[in-house]
Amino acid sequence: AKITTLLSDNNTYEALKRDPTSSYKKKVIACLQGLERDKTINRLTYHHLYPGNAIPCIYGLPMIHKEGIPLRPIVSSINSVTYNIAKDLATILAPLVGNTPHHIKNSTDFTDKVQKLTLDPDETMLSFDVSYFATCACLSDKQQYPTFFRTIPSDQFQADALAKLVKHFGWTWIGVVRSDTDYGNYGVASFLNAAQKVGICVEYSESFLRTDSQSKIQRVADVIRRSTALIVVTFIDSGDLIVLLDELALEPPPPRQWIMSDRWVADPYLMTYSFCEGAIGFAIQQSIIPGLKEFLLDLSPTEVASSSVLTEFWEDAFNCSLNKRTKTDKQLCDGTEDLKTLKNSYTDTTQLRITAMVHKAVYAIAHAIHNAVCWEAVVSTKCEKHLRSDSNQIFEKLQNVNFSRNTYSVSFDANGDSLAFYELVNWQKRESGVIELVTVGYYDASLPKGQEFHVNNNISWLKGSTQVPVSVCSESCRPGTRKVLQKGKPICCYDCIPCPEGEISNTTDSPDCFPCPSESWPNAQRDACFPKPVEFLSYDEVLAIILAAFSVSGACLAIITAAIFFHHRTTPIVRANNSELSFLLLFSLTLCFLCSLTFIGAPSDWSCMLRHTAFGVTFVLCISCVLGKTVVVLMAFKATLPGSNVMKWFGPPQQKMTV
Repeated sequence: AKITTLLSDNNTYEALKRDPTSSYKKKVIACLQGLERDKTINRLTYHHLYPGNAIPCIYGLPMIHKEGIPLRPIVSSINSVTYNIAKDLATILAPLVGNTPHHIKNSTDFTDKVQKLTLDPDETMLSFDVSYFATCACLSDKQQYPTFFRTIPSDQFQADALAKLVKHFGWTWIGVVRSDTDYGNYGVASFLNAAQKVGICVEYSESFLRTDSQSKIQRVADVIRRSTALIVVTFIDSGDLIVLLDELALEPPPPRQWIMSDRWVADPYLMTYSFCEGAIGFAIQQSIIPGLKEFLLDLSPTEVASSSVLTEFWEDAFNCSLNKRTKTDKQLCDGTEDLKTLKNSYTDTTQLRITAMVHKAVYAIAHAIHNAVCWEAVVSTKCEKHLRSDSNQIFEKLQNVNFSRNTYSVSFDANGDSLAFYELVNWQKRESGVIELVTVGYYDASLPKGQEFHVNNNISWLKGSTQVPVSVCSESCRPGTRKVLQKGKPICCYDCIPCPEGEISNTTDSPDCFPCPSESWPNAQRDACFPKPVEFLSYDEVLAIILAAFSVSGACLAIITAAIFFHHRTTPIVRANNSELSFLLLFSLTLCFLCSLTFIGAPSDWSCMLRHTAFGVTFVLCISCVLGKTVVVLMAFKATLPGSNVMKWFGPPQQKMTV
């Protein structure tokens, strides 16, 4: 009853929807078959490691010293799927446990060792770390970690590099998956900050651990399956990712472009997942350590026999036995075995990444100690072999370490971080079906801003495609439309609205439309303005000919009338009519008739300015003359009294002034 009550605690235990045992068993068998095929294990070892059929069971051990006597749950995995493998590994590791004086048995042993430490009165204990694997950006905080250094780049640099990678390929709609650890949480926080600055939107950001409940892993997998983002950026450990990929493999999602972090980018086991083909990401720079290969190959059977680990490696590599007493079907090693003939991960020292970081860390400390006990003399460098260096002095020298070795340089900035250099690598499938790691670019944080990232075009994307995948929330708005953000969604999600009548937009993703200049019209697509068509009265049109004929005829009649008036200018009727005002009237009429001609023909700047001005002036002059004459006639009829002097105010001079 107690064990049933214990398992009913939903906060601690959760019932699986399906039994994964058969799936795990198939994977273990496939792995063993691969090891046997590669001759890493023989047939006998294969059968020895073959998974059992027993189902693990749980039972409770009563804790009688506690109130209520609760149960301590214990799971028995005897003869289960992984039992034989675990048992064999324990046998291999057993000789190594406790065989070195530099190990801690338990917390009591640790306390005893610390208590035995003694310091002289003039000594100060100072510890400092030069890490080769800790990448969390939080460790750059000198207030919390004042004595921390590292030869591996901080995740802050990797986050910036990933943001530049995503921006470079035009991906603005992505998903993010991370381990729920300092590595994942701090790394993603730095990445999201960098991504926001360059206009990248995140559809989802999920975190989990391999120890989380199956339902949580399923939920993360379902989020990836249902998402519209094609790009999945990861800040995740290999162990966590394997659990997620196993869940995704049960119901493979639509093709996804995986962006890898340095923790799993070079993991050979993960390359067996076919739907990760085309993944791209940043890896720690690989280096060649001078002398390492020669050191590894300089092993004799006598040296190997003194180490159980090397003995097992030697016997597996050459399929022979070093110990005559060992009961095995292998033949006895005869001493002619040569490590130089091997081609495996042991002899391949060309792709060392984390190992190179260890090499850097050791040499950084060595240089700091060297600089503390040595000085430059006139001719050569001198060192004091028996000089007792102060820890603070070594710490100070470590801060100022700066040296180059082989293909890399080592130095630390004010935060204790080393120079960041990443290789951009791509998982490319060969004709044999094997996925290989191919370097396709790099990121060098020491270069000027804008020049850190370099990539070539030899990238294999999803399913071996050479076309860069597209991942956007909304397609770009073409010219002739404007962007309108979708309510409640990131800025990368928007609708494209056509420009209103009379307005255009001539750029992609334009936020606004604008009207055309007054002399232009928008085209049908509303993405450009074109000049308004010029319409005018041509001389060869019928209306223009009629207008010109009337205009010339009217002008001729006015001129003929003026000529007749001039001929009879001395006659009483002409003189009584104020000949000067009459000539001015006829002149203005002539100009009025001729002004019509300025409205015929293609318009120009001068004709447009002249036509209205000339007609207005001449017409007003004509009306003024008529008005002047009318006033004189009107006053002549009103001035009927004899001796009235009214008309003297309307003589020729006064009429001219009136006009």
